[in-house]
Amino acid sequence: MKDYSLKLYLEINNFSFIFLAGESDENKNFKITYKLEIPLQGIDNSRITNLEQVTDVIKKNIYIIEQKLNHTFKELVLILENFELTFINLSGFKKLNGSQILRENITYILNNLKSYIDETESKKTILHIFNSKFNLDNKKVENLPIGLFGDFYSHELSFILINSNDEKNLKTIFHNCNLKLKKIFIKSFLKGANISNSFKEKETFFQIKINEKNSKIFYFENNSLKFEQNFTFGTDIIINDISKVTSLKKDTVKIILNKIDLRNDISENEMIKKELFAGDVFRKIKEKLIYNIAIARIEEITELMLTKNVNFLNYNKVSNDVFFEIDTKSQLINLEGIFERIFSMHGNYNLIFIKSLTSENLINTANNLVNFGWKKEAIPVLQVKKSAFARFFDKIFS
Repeated sequence: MKDYSLKLYLEINNFSFIFLAGESDENKNFKITYKLEIPLQGIDNSRITNLEQVTDVIKKNIYIIEQKLNHTFKELVLILENFELTFINLSGFKKLNGSQILRENITYILNNLKSYIDETESKKTILHIFNSKFNLDNKKVENLPIGLFGDFYSHELSFILINSNDEKNLKTIFHNCNLKLKKIFIKSFLKGANISNSFKEKETFFQIKINEKNSKIFYFENNSLKFEQNFTFGTDIIINDISKVTSLKKDTVKIILNKIDLRNDISENEMIKKELFAGDVFRKIKEKLIYNIAIARIEEITELMLTKNVNFLNYNKVSNDVFFEIDTKSQLINLEGIFERIFSMHGNYNLIFIKSLTSENLINTANNLVNFGWKKEAIPVLQVKKSAFARFFDKIFS
């Protein structure tokens, strides 16, 4: 193993710190050499609440990894899932009057929009900028239309921002660990990029993930992350409802949900089999009752995330593709059929079930983006400040 090629990644999600170290092989695939998962500490309600505690936890575990691998890391790539983010989509315009679009025109629009964000969101820091839409004379263009002629050009950028105090705290933590923070990725962006790479024809879609205690939906349009939304409920509310109504233990409810066929035409006379009661006292409980409770709760979840969600309804006009994932840790994959039926009742959704992204796939995606970038990510270009005379002519001829 070549020490200089070792890289360090850290994922901070809702429940844990996940440290991943490894290197790229001859095929440019990232191979994880060491993985360490530690319960989340010092972070609560999407904010760092104890800077010293977070620093100590990260420093201690990086030291453990360095001792294991006999290597000292100088930098780190961070993947965030549980910090408060802001999503803003803005468009800039250029009147062409039949002239050619130049690279300078696009650079001007990009820098102007970024400057606007910097001024209006002074307490936030930009993490990602995406070239989400190009329109020439009101027609969508797939790529930057440099060199084309037209009358009117519009360019939409999608910004993802984090609170500046959160970013400063993160930089302070890693500075105190003698590490340079090389790049910050939003986990939803990595997941969207992974889906886009796996389903080449899909550039615009939703992704929904139902965890045990929380859920998330995000929207990818033209290979750009445009919004994400978190919810404080998951499969546990289905379990809790069934447990309350039937007086069964939650573990017993999970076993039953994964063993019975949750179909719409369950007979009213079909009873839960005795062997599924595990440590619970056997009672006569109808399968139909379990099904009805589950479908009522899933109907409510669907309304909150989709049919009554203003964010979803706004973007649903563009795409009906929904990649759907139930976290394997919740052990309730059998609920997929009910979600599919509920979705079909509320619209013509193309529901595509996917498995949870493995650490290997996630880090591989992140590693490729660090090395090669993303096809729709934009980088502002600094421009020389123009004189008042030059700006005067810009206003006349723009």
